[in-house]
Amino acid sequence: MLGYGIMRKKLDSLKPGTRLDGYELQKPLGGGGFSVVYLARQINSGERVVIKEYIPGKLARRDRSGHVVARSEKTENRFSRGRKLFFQEASTLATLKHPNIVDVFNFFQENGTVYMVMKYHDGENLQHYLQHRGGGLSEIFLRTVFPPLLDGLELIHSSDLLHLDIKPGNIHIRRGGQPLLLDFGAVHGFPQSRQEQPGQVISPGFSPIEQYDSRGYVGPWTDLYAIGATMRACIEGRPPLNARKRHDRDSLRPAQQAFRNRYSDNLLRAIDWAMEVDPLLRPQSVAAFRAALSAATVPEPEKPRSALSRFTCALLGRDL
Repeated sequence: MLGYGIMRKKLDSLKPGTRLDGYELQKPLGGGGFSVVYLARQINSGERVVIKEYIPGKLARRDRSGHVVARSEKTENRFSRGRKLFFQEASTLATLKHPNIVDVFNFFQENGTVYMVMKYHDGENLQHYLQHRGGGLSEIFLRTVFPPLLDGLELIHSSDLLHLDIKPGNIHIRRGGQPLLLDFGAVHGFPQSRQEQPGQVISPGFSPIEQYDSRGYVGPWTDLYAIGATMRACIEGRPPLNARKRHDRDSLRPAQQAFRNRYSDNLLRAIDWAMEVDPLLRPQSVAAFRAALSAATVPEPEKPRSALSRFTCALLGRDL
């Protein structure tokens, strides 16, 4: 496995060998602004698992004993509220069973914070894959990976939850091309304004304008912008222009123009629709976006012409 998450330059992580609630940490896999992710094993069975620890870097730090504590009195309330929400959301995610959502099967409190325990899956992180491939992923790839992701996202939204940090680094591709949506550290209920959240996750290029504004209202349209931006990144090989710059002066060329003759028109049109700067102009539900992606014909896969193409076919479980 090349990664269940994306490694930060410096992780405030626990040491390998640390034991927590019947699990032993083996190594950190990555992390973000709100969490650290570890590869671990169940001590009794030896089974590999993935554990996510709530440690919001701007609000908290780890002390010498390994406990997670607020950085200051000013951040204490926000850290405590975020920890409470993380625990509540872990309990909710444990009930969301879907083949394309990472399986949270346990959660507990220790070291002054909260931990989620998830099933381990071998495979390839989409961001790593994009770095290796450099963009230009085929329409076959997009139509294999994203519809199942939308199915999982629809279940999340039907539970009145949002993901709020969809991007290539939070998508794990198993063999056969089956995706898993990862990293629910930013998940929260809706409708809510940003002011009601204990912290703010921004992924430049993937987060829409309402996530930059403390008064902005987030909803399914917020996650759909990130889905569209992730699809575009699969084509371009890099994050799209960030939403704040687009809001000031939108110089992002529509996908329908930039990539025509290489992808189906309705695929590109759907990406552009999901990436509208104005939230009211985007699809308001997964069902609406899924309908826009529907195609009468899907191009036949070309015969691989390189070792990289053969790797793509192997990842999607397709014959040469």
